[in-house]
Parts: sequence; C-alpha cells; structure tokens
Amino acid sequence: MSDSTIRQQLVNLLTKRQAHMLFNDAVKDFPEAHINTQISDADYTFWHLIEHIRLTQFDILDYIRNPEYAARQWPRDYWPAPDATTDTAGWSQTVQQFNADLQALLDIINDPANDLFAQIPHAQPGHNILREIIIVGQHNAYHVGELGILRQTMGLW
Repeated sequence: MSDSTIRQQLVNLLTKRQAHMLFNDAVKDFPEAHINTQISDADYTFWHLIEHIRLTQFDILDYIRNPEYAARQWPRDYWPAPDATTDTAGWSQTVQQFNADLQALLDIINDPANDLFAQIPHAQPGHNILREIIIVGQHNAYHVGELGILRQTMGLW
C-alpha cells in the first residue's frame, strides 16, 4: 500500500461516514435545553460526553506533537468535573475546539514530511503517528456512536 493511500485512509477514518457517524452529525441541532441533561444510568451529561471526546482527542494531538508532553491523570483530566455545566457558548466552544484539533491531526497526516511509521521521539517505544491516529479514530467513533444512541433513546433527534 502506498504512503498516499495510507494517508487517505487515515483522513477518511477521521472525516468520512464509513462505518460510523461523524462528530458534527451527532452534535448538529442538539437541543440547547439538554446540553446539561444527566444521561440516564450514567455519571455524565451530553456536554460532558462531547467534552470528553474533545479532551481525549486533544491529549493524543498533544502527545504526537509536543516534546514536553506530560501524561494526564485518568479519569480526572479526560472528563469535566461531575458537577460542571456549560451554556450554549460553552457547547459551541467544545465543538469548535474539537474541529480545530481534528484539523491539526489532518494536517499532521497530510504532511509528507511526517513519517507515519517512525517512532515519535518523545513517546513510548512503538508509538508512532499511525498508531495514535487509529486510536483517535476508534475513540471518537465509539463515543460519537454512544452520543447518537443516547440522543435516540432520549428522543433528542
């Protein structure tokens, strides 16, 4: 498989409707009155969930590009505080920042100067850009699917 084909497949993983819903589809026209609604049988709200997706994606972006990367604490640094709430502006900020960080990942993928298979110099052994992008794609797809199902079961489409 050629380098350009691999890069295109990674871009598709993050940006195309293949076997999963996209983040922007899942948050589109989300009812403002429910951004802080507690999800049944869960310890989080809808905003907590999209903020978790954003925080985790940013963490991996930071891991890829920051030689001074410091590991975050699970789960504290990957979820908002259980009692945290937001407003429409905060919801929009989460969505906008998710998309900005996604674009930064796409820029890394599309830059032919970035060897997708090379060890990330400051990372754990065996960690390369290809691995990290696949993790982002899997994590995003999992939680975006969760968001879509929760919207469905709570009648929020």
